[in-house]
Amino acid sequence: MSVRSFVEAAGRDIDALHGMVLLRGGETVAEGYWRPYRKDAPHQLFSLSKSFTSTAVGFAVAEGLVGLDDPVAGYFGGHGDPRLLVRHLLTMTTGHVEDTMSPMSRGEDWAAGFLDLPVEREPGTHFVYNTGATYMAAAIVQRVTGRRLVDYLRPRLFDPLGFGEVTWEQCPAGLDVGGFGMSARTTEIARFGQLYLRDERGILPDGWAEQATRAQVDNRAAAQNPDWQEGYGFQFWRGRHGTFRGDGAFGQFCVVMPEQDTVLALTSGTADLAAVLDLVWEHLLGELEPVDLPDLAMPGVQGEPAREELGTFVVARPRRSRPGDWRPSYEQPPTIRSITFGPERVSIVDETGTHEHVCRPGEWHGDGWRASTGAWTGPGEYTFKVAHTDGPFVRTYRCHFDGDAVTVTPGDNVSFGPTGYPPVHATRD
Repeated sequence: MSVRSFVEAAGRDIDALHGMVLLRGGETVAEGYWRPYRKDAPHQLFSLSKSFTSTAVGFAVAEGLVGLDDPVAGYFGGHGDPRLLVRHLLTMTTGHVEDTMSPMSRGEDWAAGFLDLPVEREPGTHFVYNTGATYMAAAIVQRVTGRRLVDYLRPRLFDPLGFGEVTWEQCPAGLDVGGFGMSARTTEIARFGQLYLRDERGILPDGWAEQATRAQVDNRAAAQNPDWQEGYGFQFWRGRHGTFRGDGAFGQFCVVMPEQDTVLALTSGTADLAAVLDLVWEHLLGELEPVDLPDLAMPGVQGEPAREELGTFVVARPRRSRPGDWRPSYEQPPTIRSITFGPERVSIVDETGTHEHVCRPGEWHGDGWRASTGAWTGPGEYTFKVAHTDGPFVRTYRCHFDGDAVTVTPGDNVSFGPTGYPPVHATRD
């Protein structure tokens, strides 16, 4: 097996890779980006952010600002269960029986929301994947340092590793959320993994890499897939073949393979993380020769180009179909007010303004954080796709024309909620 066979299999079975950097012996074996995704563009990491939060805790522990066996309540005026320790936040063994993120974030004070929740089991005895626990670890670091995570990590981690600008989503209190929300480049993820594989420059505190990446707790009862049953460290997963990793929703990976002296960084847009790891084990554990990857691109919409101006179609009653949806309103297709179809372009007007999309068959066109492709895909059927290139989300719009009416049916490749929407009906202006 080889890098090329991995890329070919991923294109056939996953069809969702955005960026890839493979290091062996600290040297780049392969690097590639699937258009419209770019090397220089940050990508949302989702829960891969957790491993960076763990690193911030490691620095704070080494600097004497935080103790792993300190009660969490001590950082919040005695509020909360006194049995809960900082190490329980890192190992996801807080004693809660389900992820706390949703109930704790309903108010403005997320930390208070977490501390008010009942702790059903003895902390340290029960693993539950818990993004709220990571938020609390991040909140503690930010309390004791008086700085955002991105600012605290800048001189300690990001600058030594040559990171560019790093962004992190914040909670209502202005804290970096820790458990998700960080964006970085695929090359930077690879450098982070190489640091945990072999810290030749002494960037990390002594012993932290080994402590954070070994199996601190048994997580076999928490999942069915073997790569999520090999143990959990301090915000790092243990995996098969002696590996460890940070990972995030929709296929954001930093996989470290110590036995092979290899690091793999992937950014992706897939719902099947296990399938990605299966391909890694099948193709990338053996001998690997450096390769130049071929020109890579996500498939564009195939069909006939739109050469005529079809005009503007107006939606009679734009609406937000799911007011409680996690998406902002401009990303909810039911808010569309009108849609204009021109030669190789589509223009959408919604409550946030006008969004122009260049749509050509078989190729992606765009700049900044959005790209598009489109074509006539059948009699009376026009299909276009819009990729939000700062993350994993790609939306497909299928447009069916019937005289002076068009029905637009949108759907997403991946989502934290439903991937489909009710059709949007519009008539010619």
